[in-house]
Amino acid sequence: MDTSRHPGLYAEPGHLIRRAHQLAVATFHDTHGRQVTPVQYAILRALEHSPGIDQVTLAQRVALDTSTTADIAARLEAKGWIARHLLARRQRSLELTAEGHAILASMLPRVEPMNQALLEALEPQEREEFVRLLRKFVHLNEPGDGVIQHNE
Repeated sequence: MDTSRHPGLYAEPGHLIRRAHQLAVATFHDTHGRQVTPVQYAILRALEHSPGIDQVTLAQRVALDTSTTADIAARLEAKGWIARHLLARRQRSLELTAEGHAILASMLPRVEPMNQALLEALEPQEREEFVRLLRKFVHLNEPGDGVIQHNE
């Protein structure tokens, strides 16, 4: 796209971040299809790393509000990809099922090539700097509780 026709819009970080998100989601779906959403993938990866984690902590780790996390967890449980176990105080612990592990295992070999394709327009040193700046930007803009409110 010729950004010179829209210099004001393409100088606005919010617009560029939205476009970057659109590109990332499109690349994710081109790579993995539509069986799993990027947010579901994040939840599966978090549960792979921390089996038995409670829903509130999971929500914080994947930067979702607790009600959205609960809704997505219910959908993943209905698909047979995670199991939820009731804890004290109406909390739930979550873990991947064998099917959830299999889904994730089928996706993982395509993740790095997908990330490389997403960043291929950048020079190698620009890729590292871009990711470093994204991490910094996200870290500096997270609310005190570490949760960024957004929906699937």
